[in-house]
Amino acid sequence: MSHTSLNVRFLRAEDYDSWCALWRGYLTFYETSVPDRVYKTTFDRLLGDDPQDYSCLIAELDTVPVGIAHYLFHRHCWKIEDVCYLQDLYADPSARGRGVGRTLIEAVYAQADAAGAPSVYWTTQEFNHSARKLYDRIGQLTPFIKYQRG
Repeated sequence: MSHTSLNVRFLRAEDYDSWCALWRGYLTFYETSVPDRVYKTTFDRLLGDDPQDYSCLIAELDTVPVGIAHYLFHRHCWKIEDVCYLQDLYADPSARGRGVGRTLIEAVYAQADAAGAPSVYWTTQEFNHSARKLYDRIGQLTPFIKYQRG
């Protein structure tokens, strides 16, 4: 019987192709896309050292990248501490049901704890039922509705 090992680590420069494939899968799931130059710019920012940029965690099953989490720390008018926004969370369909999403969220929680940010929040689309089953177990649904400029 084969056992797989799930590991979460920070993004590295040599992850570009794997990261692109995972982020493309995420964007495709949400029926959107971005130009190639956005991939390069976003990847460079993820690897940068600007504290206002996003960070990225990669989940691996037996050293194969199967998931990503992009998160950001920012100030909040109602708190003294920064808060953590988990913008993108994605597990490759072939790896779903194996704890990838939960492990990535818990890794973001750990990064938030280490940074002294007591709050981690994220959004998802209402139709994302499978992910919401996990979110209902690991987070708390809020009554907020998102609006944006059209």
